[in-house]
Amino acid sequence: MVTNRRILVTGGAGFLGRFVCEKLRARGVKELIVPRRKDYDLTDPAAVKRVYDDAQPDLVVHLAAEVGGIGANRENPGRYFYANLSMGLHLIEEARKRKLAKFVQVGTICAYPKFTPVPFKEDDLWAGYPEETNAPYGVAKKALLVMLQSYRQQYGLNGIYLLPVNLYGPHDNFDLHSSHVIPALIRKCEEARLRGAAKIVCWGTGAASREFLFVEDCAEGIVAATEKYDGPEPVNLGAGMEITIRDLVTLIAKLTGFDGVIEWDPTKPDGQPRRCLDVSRAEQLFGFRAKTKFEDGLRKTIEWYRAQAPK
Repeated sequence: MVTNRRILVTGGAGFLGRFVCEKLRARGVKELIVPRRKDYDLTDPAAVKRVYDDAQPDLVVHLAAEVGGIGANRENPGRYFYANLSMGLHLIEEARKRKLAKFVQVGTICAYPKFTPVPFKEDDLWAGYPEETNAPYGVAKKALLVMLQSYRQQYGLNGIYLLPVNLYGPHDNFDLHSSHVIPALIRKCEEARLRGAAKIVCWGTGAASREFLFVEDCAEGIVAATEKYDGPEPVNLGAGMEITIRDLVTLIAKLTGFDGVIEWDPTKPDGQPRRCLDVSRAEQLFGFRAKTKFEDGLRKTIEWYRAQAPK
């Protein structure tokens, strides 16, 4: 499905995208096009038409998103809804018009209901409303699943929809204001260690749980689905593990060498109470299973961050 195709990868220069592109090139893809935001604003339908004209793709892998952690979601609900919905909307419509061979949409675990039974099964995606702090982002992404399914039904567009769980790894965003939980905690613990600080303060109660997927594993899952999966049903991409935020902080503190006190600020939100996926559908449909052990992935991420941090 991929070797002799011209493939457009939106977000291909980003955290996840760079690994997806590496794996596509390793599969022998010679014609890989990665549009840059400064050249193409994908929320603008005219820019989307232009990127299709310039790239002439056979296949699109749509990874581009505007996203952040709980704080960024609380500050930008309107922007996150508009940007993520409009990018997918215009890209899918243009794919239909041009009769593309395939459209791969990467969704978000935030689309699941706030109180989804654990482990999350794809059939539970519509069983309730998402957790409030990231609902605008999650609903916008979930609408694209409906769009792809309806376009498949009416126009025959081969669009697939993937649901990666929380990602982490080298090249992540370590900005404390906009990052997700693992890079934020790595930076917080490492800076506290270097300063000799007596404590760090973490958001919420620590009682919420999360599942994490190493970014290279996720990229492998996306490429495997691009090669092998052609169905209408959404598919989870995860590691099938679960850890509380409290235990996560303790583990990151240990791996970074921070031995101070960990305080919790319960005035800040915990986000979704639990998050852990049923990952059986991905293995059944296209043979994907995550390989990286969690502590190994954390060590690689910490090593990368330390190598990049200002000396």
